[in-house]
Amino acid sequence: MNLIKALGLASALALAAFSAQAQTELKLAHAAPETDLQQTLSLFFKEQVEARTNGSVTVTIFPQGQLGNDAAMIDGARSGIIDIVMSGLNNFTGLVPAAGAFELPFMFPNRETAYNVLDGEIGQGISAEFPQHGLKVLGYPENGYRNMTNNRGPIRVPADVAGLNMRVNNSKALNDMFSLLGANPLQLPVAELYTALETGVVDAQDHPIGIVLSFKFNEVQKYLSLTQHAYSALAMMMNDAKFNSLTADEQAVVLAVAAEAVAMQRKLAQEKEAGMIAELEAAGMEVNTDVDAAAFQAVVKPVWDAFIATNGNAVVNAIVDAQN
Repeated sequence: MNLIKALGLASALALAAFSAQAQTELKLAHAAPETDLQQTLSLFFKEQVEARTNGSVTVTIFPQGQLGNDAAMIDGARSGIIDIVMSGLNNFTGLVPAAGAFELPFMFPNRETAYNVLDGEIGQGISAEFPQHGLKVLGYPENGYRNMTNNRGPIRVPADVAGLNMRVNNSKALNDMFSLLGANPLQLPVAELYTALETGVVDAQDHPIGIVLSFKFNEVQKYLSLTQHAYSALAMMMNDAKFNSLTADEQAVVLAVAAEAVAMQRKLAQEKEAGMIAELEAAGMEVNTDVDAAAFQAVVKPVWDAFIATNGNAVVNAIVDAQN
């Protein structure tokens, strides 16, 4: 009897050890607050991956820059310290410069066009360039159309931007755009932006509506102008070696759930945007929609020319052709 019990205990311990070895934890990091749709996407991804793999893959979420700023998180994902990172696509263009075509001002006339390009052959071609840099693209969630906020007054025409100390991200296209508009661009991580606006280091910035609300920039910015000057995608990237270490079934689940999570988050972003604008207005922001988009497009045309001169016109032409 003692021998049987001993054998049973050994078998149970061996099974437990096997289960422990078979379980994979994925660390998912992003910079947005927990109130942002990036966290909504992350929670959906966690829940569905864990359910569909019967717990063989678990997901631990680190929001609000807990694992560092965007650059640090991307480095972490490439090295394998972090398994999945979600960040603005602009933060990856240093690795794959051609991806900067998606960031060009007034590139996408509407969201549907952006989705079709990002999810279709053009986006897949860009995605195929990332594994050589240690990353696997899981999808391109929505950041949204970028709009300008400032403390001087409504922005309706290009001249209204001149002289503003404008916080910019690391997108060369947007830096060049604001320089052409006569602003004084200053690159700052988003985690430092609230304080910079509060203390007057910068007096203007551009972000999609959801970011303005979730980071509470309305508390330190008076005017919101719906310039919609650039569509801004996020990129959800996984360490390529970690993805390849999963079983074929687990890989299929991760890819399927990521696609569903991106679709869900994009849908919510569209559905909630009007309510977000109303919430910002109720909190005291002055919002204007009377923006002369054609005038802005004329001024920033050289941004496209500069991108093409450096990176060629293949991706830009493909995107334009896809819209016709």
